[in-house]
Amino acid sequence: MTPVIKVENISKAYQIGQIGTGTLSRDVDRFWKTKILGKEDPFLKIGETNDRSIKGESDIVWSLKDINFDINQGDAVGIIGKNGAGKSTLLKLLSRVTSPTTGSIKVKGRIASLLEVGTGFHPELSGRENIYLNGAILGMRKKEITRKLDEIIDFSGVERYIDTPVKRYSSGMYVRLAFAVAAHLESEILIVDEVLAVGDAEFQKKCLGKMGDISKGEGRTVLFVSHNMAAVKSLCNKGIVLENGKVLFSGTTDDAITHYLQGDMINQRLIDIKQRSGNRKVIFKSVKVYGKDETLNPVTGDKMTLEFEIENPLNLSSSDVRFDMRIDDNFGQRLAWVSTSLKDNVVILNTNKIIVYFDKNPFERGVFFVTVYLGVNNEDSDLIENAFSFVVEEGNYFKIGSKVPEGQSKLLIDFNIKYQ
Repeated sequence: MTPVIKVENISKAYQIGQIGTGTLSRDVDRFWKTKILGKEDPFLKIGETNDRSIKGESDIVWSLKDINFDINQGDAVGIIGKNGAGKSTLLKLLSRVTSPTTGSIKVKGRIASLLEVGTGFHPELSGRENIYLNGAILGMRKKEITRKLDEIIDFSGVERYIDTPVKRYSSGMYVRLAFAVAAHLESEILIVDEVLAVGDAEFQKKCLGKMGDISKGEGRTVLFVSHNMAAVKSLCNKGIVLENGKVLFSGTTDDAITHYLQGDMINQRLIDIKQRSGNRKVIFKSVKVYGKDETLNPVTGDKMTLEFEIENPLNLSSSDVRFDMRIDDNFGQRLAWVSTSLKDNVVILNTNKIIVYFDKNPFERGVFFVTVYLGVNNEDSDLIENAFSFVVEEGNYFKIGSKVPEGQSKLLIDFNIKYQ
């Protein structure tokens, strides 16, 4: 099959530090004194040093380095990696927002991209006018846009404000309209960065459904960047893992997610997640998931521990705080529900850590997705859907539904919770 996107040895370098002084005359003065006369830079800020001993690439950062991959028509590809791995830079190169420093990108077909909130929108124009503007930027004719106009407006859910200047829109309304335009106009390739995180849960689900229809139903190509592994799993059939500007892994979605999660399995930050709800009296800061000890991944049948660090500025006691945790499989089906309401716990002041441990990990080999909740005196304090994922490696424990070994009871999800 002929690829619709072919990336060959692309790299992208950025210059760090101050590029210019603000005026041409000062730029010339700086060049003359520093490069020709070899004197100190007259425009350095107080406290800065003019170290000319470091030359070459000291002021160059490579966001991407020697990237190679092919994407075929109809593929839904999830691009995953840590913050700073180069995901957004890659999408900007594919969308031709910027050019690679080296290498080449060959694309067959028109690209519709949604990289940042309000990309391609003019703040003074109404939502309706921006639909036509955005469509024209994407290479669509006016007749094409008009034919899809009602469908775009209906999908966006901003019908009431469609003739209002978009500068008065909230960030969520921006995303709704921008995604509706990109998804409905007849481009062969749809590129979506993690701007969907701005929208509410219902709209995110609607967007994922639309992207699934585009890829599986219409045979168009989708590139999707997200930190939500459940969304990547449900939408994509292939995955690319980036790390420090390089392709760490390329293959099936399951293998890509497993590869990514195993790279930083033990410690995962939750404090940086923006898509959460509650009054934030107590919130999740981080989680560690490990097996027999803190250096090993969980294994089926062995001990597994989930250690949550929470932020508790009001010094609430554990009797005031309710903790819930839902564990889902790849298909979003609930496998287990863990809650302090199911276990007696000791009242300890200044609670800042919740530990859940399984003497025998009941989960088979695979990737699992966890939703977490904190409540304070019957009020929602912190709820994060699909907050993090963990990987379970294969063990010797008997499988659910298989014949129970003699002398053992039927498999149950058993757990313990303690505060520290």
